[in-house]
Amino acid sequence: MSWFYDLASLTKPLVTAPLALAFLDLEADRRWALGFHDREAPLTVRQLLSHSSGLPPWRPFTGEPVAEQLRRDVPEHALLRPATPGLATYSDLNYRLLAELLEAESGLPFARLGTTSGLNPAPWSAAPIEVPDGPDAAAWALATNEPLPPRRPDLPHDANARAGMRGHAGFGTTADQLRVALARWVAAGWPAHMAVEEAEGEGGTRWGLGLQVAFKGGGRFGQLLSRIPAGSGIHVLEDSTQDAPPEAPPLEAEAGPPSGWWFHLGYTGPALFFRPDGCCLALLCHRLGPGGSLLDAESLRRRRWAALARFVGQSGG
Repeated sequence: MSWFYDLASLTKPLVTAPLALAFLDLEADRRWALGFHDREAPLTVRQLLSHSSGLPPWRPFTGEPVAEQLRRDVPEHALLRPATPGLATYSDLNYRLLAELLEAESGLPFARLGTTSGLNPAPWSAAPIEVPDGPDAAAWALATNEPLPPRRPDLPHDANARAGMRGHAGFGTTADQLRVALARWVAAGWPAHMAVEEAEGEGGTRWGLGLQVAFKGGGRFGQLLSRIPAGSGIHVLEDSTQDAPPEAPPLEAEAGPPSGWWFHLGYTGPALFFRPDGCCLALLCHRLGPGGSLLDAESLRRRRWAALARFVGQSGG
């Protein structure tokens, strides 16, 4: 059976970032175009791609402009907090704004633009494995009086994407389809353009233009992936089990040195890894745990680690 997967935030590097790099000026000041009339610093596509714009992590997608939403006070919540001054702060809002710019410049809906990726925009004809609502559903009620968007099997799982927030989510795939799309993605040079260090981020992260550095510290994916031989090609790893994740090495506080790999993670479980020698791995999994619960971040790391470790062993690493 071929499963269908909600790619969630892998939409950012696979769809939104390539479109932005292809069609948008990275250095032009977009403050006025995006409604940030009271912002003192420039707002550029380069900042949006590298999460260095200073925008907070999240706001609910209700159709209201981001700039207007940010003028209102919100309660304390991890997704609603301000960005960390001087550090890149991972934010869905950056990619929401990129989608708005792309639509304005092209005159086309973002979903139509995104079909050039070879991936499927929602609504989908096939339904991915459903996962429970996560932190964005709780934050939604804190930040707006608008009702939480209803669930539908043909729409993305997280509440904000269900409401139609373009740029950060909304695309899905089968394993075979993703394999073809990744070959095109690598051949076009998009990940090589993204894998250029741009900004230091929160928690010791380092961001490029749509991907982040994978480090070799204990328990980190770069430590595992650095064992993969050069020139190993493009692979899609599929893990649709709902078993309890096995133990993984403890995640040490020190990030360690860069591994040579770059990556991005998706809320629903998938993960994407790229090394500039052309090696590319995509992991298709889900975040549904035993009993139908939503896996926490550590349990999801274990699931991803186990799947990647199997591949590393098979590849001779």
